[in-house]
Amino acid sequence: MVAIEARAYTIPTDAPEADGTLVWDKTTIVVVHARDGDASGLGWTYGDASTAALIARTLGPVVERDASVLAPQAAWEAMARALRNVGHSGPGAMALAAVDTALWDLKARVVGLPLCDLLGAVRDHVPLYGSGGFTSYDVERLQQQLGGWADAGFTRVKLKVGSDPDADPMRVRAARASVGEAVELFVDANGAYTRAQALRLAETFASECDVRWFEEPVPSDDRDGLRWLRDRVPAGMEIAAGEYVWTLADARALLDAGAVDALQADVTRCGGITELLRIDALCRAARLPLSLHCAPALHAHPALALSQLAHLEFFHDHARVEAMLFDGVPQPRGGVLRPQRDRPGNGMELRTADAERWAA
Repeated sequence: MVAIEARAYTIPTDAPEADGTLVWDKTTIVVVHARDGDASGLGWTYGDASTAALIARTLGPVVERDASVLAPQAAWEAMARALRNVGHSGPGAMALAAVDTALWDLKARVVGLPLCDLLGAVRDHVPLYGSGGFTSYDVERLQQQLGGWADAGFTRVKLKVGSDPDADPMRVRAARASVGEAVELFVDANGAYTRAQALRLAETFASECDVRWFEEPVPSDDRDGLRWLRDRVPAGMEIAAGEYVWTLADARALLDAGAVDALQADVTRCGGITELLRIDALCRAARLPLSLHCAPALHAHPALALSQLAHLEFFHDHARVEAMLFDGVPQPRGGVLRPQRDRPGNGMELRTADAERWAA
C-alpha cells in the first residue's frame, strides 16, 4: 500500500521581492513523500500551506486505497475524480501535482531507473534562463544578478517589469548593459499592463534593447488581448504565457486562441508529470515550443522527456529554496542542467532536520 505524507515549510526570501502585480517576502513549499515499504518518492509544489491539509484529507486516502506503485496515471485519475467538488484549479491542481510528482519518483526508484529514463528521455541536458530581476531591486542589484548569470554561461536572462511602466525602459536598458549583446533578454510583466501600454513598451523594448520574449504582457486569462498583441508586436518578439495553466483544458484554450508564440507550464501547478506530458503533446500537435516555469530542480528530470522543450526558468527564489532543503539538487553548468542519472528517481532527498526549522 502506498502511503502519502505532506508537510509545508515557509522560508523568508533573501530580500524583498516584487513583480508587476505582487509583493512577497517568503515562499511556502509543500513537500510530499509517497512511501511503499522501504521506498520513498519525493514531490512538491509551491503554494499555500493549506495545500498540505488538502493532500492529507482528500488525496492521500484515495492513493492509499486505490494506487499501485507502478501506475501513477491510474492514481492521477482517481485523485482528479476526488477533486470534483474541491476544484481542479488553484490548490486542487497544486495538491494533485505534488502527489503525482512523488508517485512518479516512487515508481522510478522501485524499478531502479532515473526518472528521466523511466519517462523516456529525448535529450541529455536542459537549457536554462536566469530569472529574477525583481521590481523591488535597485539597478545595482538588478545588474549584479543578471550580469552574474551571464558571466556563469547563461545565454538567456529575464527581469520583472510592470510595477512602474514609466521606469521600465530604464530598467531594461540597465539589464541589457549588464549582460552584453550576446545574451537573450526576456521581460515578464505578470499581467500588469493594459494592451496599449504593452504594445507601446514592446516596441521600446525591442528597438532599444533587442528584447525577444515578452511574458504575460496582459493577464493570461485575457486570451484575446494576448492574441491582439501577438499580431502587433515587433517581428522576432515572442509572446509567452501559461504559468497559470492548471489543466490540460487551460493549455488547449491558449493554443486554440492563437494567444502565444510559446506556451509555458509548471509541473507544480498543472497537475504534475502526468498532465505535463499531455501538455507537451498538445504543443507538438500545435508545433509550438514549451517553456517550463520555475521549480528548476523538480523540472530537471521530466524536462528531458519533453519533445517541445525550449528552456526552463532558473528562478532565483525557487533555486535558493531547493538548495536549502534538498540533497542532490542539480546545479547549472554553462547555462544548462544535467540532472543526476546515476541514482534512481529524481536523485534528491529532503534534509528533514534542516527543513523542520521552517515548518509551517
